[in-house]
Amino acid sequence: MVFTPSRESGSKDGFRELLEANYQKRSLVHVSAGSHVPLLKNNVWLVVRGMVKLSAITIHGDEMLLGLAGPNEPFGDPLNGVEAYAATTLADTDLLCLSCSEIRQDGTLAVAMLEALGQRIQQSQALLALMGLKRVDERVRGFLELLASEYGQPCESGLRLNLRLTHQEVASALATTRVTVTRVIGALRDEGWLQLDSQRRLVVSYLPRR
Repeated sequence: MVFTPSRESGSKDGFRELLEANYQKRSLVHVSAGSHVPLLKNNVWLVVRGMVKLSAITIHGDEMLLGLAGPNEPFGDPLNGVEAYAATTLADTDLLCLSCSEIRQDGTLAVAMLEALGQRIQQSQALLALMGLKRVDERVRGFLELLASEYGQPCESGLRLNLRLTHQEVASALATTRVTVTRVIGALRDEGWLQLDSQRRLVVSYLPRR
């Protein structure tokens, strides 16, 4: 494999249990796939179900993928240091809104949030590491491995990605072109490492690299 991030699920499970125990009565905000999530000052969004794409617009008007937020992962204006920052749902998503003041006042919640932020930082570092690979095919393969390891669902053929990123979005994340990403993904499918299931969702195979 090109890249296999080491991520532990224990902190995510603990965060989920904490939220279920303390915020059962809080109303979730449901956002349909393909919608923009408003970024509220002094408030942090937490993904309960679904997936959110975090992006920014460059000075040349191009979209740049900054990362993804999946279940039990936070995002929001207080966590952002980039101009023209935007959050868009990649699937039907349920969100929990937490104010910075209540996070500061609840020590257990603050620690859990810190651990969740640490995982987001690991993802950002992993994306930066991929950018250091000279070969674009290795960047694409590594990017898909990263997504599968963090968000993939086990299936008979490997890990299914229940999120839909366009070839252009992958290209923006990896500083390459849509045409190149399409070519590499086609080669990975020919190799058998990447497959499409009956719902046309990508499945990253358990097959070793050639």
